[in-house]
Amino acid sequence: MSIMLEVKNVHKIFNAGTINQKIALNGVNLTLNEGDFVTIIGGNGAGKSTLLNAVAGVWDIDEGEIIIAGDDVTELPEHKRAPYLGRVFQDPMNGTAATMGIDENMAIAARRGQRRTLRWGTTKAERAKYHDMLVSLGLGLEDRMTSKVGLLSGGQRQALTLLMAAIQKPKLLLLDEHTAALDPKTAAKVLEISDKIIAENHLTAMMVTHNMKDAIAHGNRLIMMHEGRIIYDVSGEEKMNLQVSDLLAKFGEASGGTFANDRMMFV
Repeated sequence: MSIMLEVKNVHKIFNAGTINQKIALNGVNLTLNEGDFVTIIGGNGAGKSTLLNAVAGVWDIDEGEIIIAGDDVTELPEHKRAPYLGRVFQDPMNGTAATMGIDENMAIAARRGQRRTLRWGTTKAERAKYHDMLVSLGLGLEDRMTSKVGLLSGGQRQALTLLMAAIQKPKLLLLDEHTAALDPKTAAKVLEISDKIIAENHLTAMMVTHNMKDAIAHGNRLIMMHEGRIIYDVSGEEKMNLQVSDLLAKFGEASGGTFANDRMMFV
């Protein structure tokens, strides 16, 4: 099995040397094998989203290396890492063009990185492919392919964004609290779709979540972060048998305190 991501001794400090200095990542080491689906939890400011942004190249890191599919991308800017990555953000308005149709958005995602020409529009074969992909979501979007994306609900939009993020089978799919803005029923549906897309495309994925139950229920591996470090890393059967109480105990053990976080959901 090949290694898809290596994060080696990564450090990131914001506002270094000022009164507002914040150590966001403090010597993070993480290796993901091809097909790993890792959920990431931790309190506010633990470094979860900073880790995803460091992998994506949003932030330059101060020290360390980031290697994706054997390629050292540490020095590459965000736009040059894009071919390796699919990303879905917390805000359903991100990742899609609201004034364009569903089919046009999918075409943009499918052609990303290709040389642009004056020809625009989707071919019959492309539309047939997008139709079949939309059918798999079970949301009826295949009957609305020319509808403007801005008319979709938040859940429909996140489901579409997931499809678009996976359309080129990226080396790594980054999900940054992508269900946080949705109601519980819609969030559950989007997570179900996430599982399906990751499994069917055999993607390697990282998902930041504030919901401990979701972190346990999804993926084959779970890591907990605290103060810029990974303090717990569990996978396989041990992860499947986890309870929320186990995670709370682990946090207390590693941090010497209780899990005080108004945004963390335990159920």
